[in-house]
Amino acid sequence: MAEKVKLSKDGNSIDFVQSESLPTSLKKFRQSPEIEGFYRFIFENDLQKEAYEILDRIVNGRKAAKKAQKTESKAAAKLEAQTIAAQEKQAKVAAQEKLAAKAKPAPAPAPVKAVAKPVVKPVVKAAPAKIVAAKPAAKPAVKGKVVAKAAPVAKKKGKK
Repeated sequence: MAEKVKLSKDGNSIDFVQSESLPTSLKKFRQSPEIEGFYRFIFENDLQKEAYEILDRIVNGRKAAKKAQKTESKAAAKLEAQTIAAQEKQAKVAAQEKLAAKAKPAPAPAPVKAVAKPVVKPVVKAAPAKIVAAKPAAKPAVKGKVVAKAAPVAKKKGKK
């Protein structure tokens, strides 16, 4: 393969010979007739700098696309995780509501009564009063039980 690259009849393009099978490894890819012809064309026409710039743009473009795809997949995975978490939460709440509906209804809470605060009045200190001895009250006439007067009882008439 030491021959020169075959140019098309008009001289504007490279005339490649395509092989039927695709190379399986990187080494075989580089040694394929199409790629060898491409490398030879670049070298013979002194296009190494231009080829490097073109390949550099292609590589950078692929890296950027890969990075964008990676961030998209991460964002999609995060969104999916949030969606799953929300669905699990809704299912849990629905299960709790279903259990609450089956259970006996809880008694209604007693209304809360407003408690009035006691009004605290200031304490006024009075002057000490004089203690006067009181006379003992009159003693009752009958000691013991107090008997109420009974109403007059009608006498029973006996047999005559």
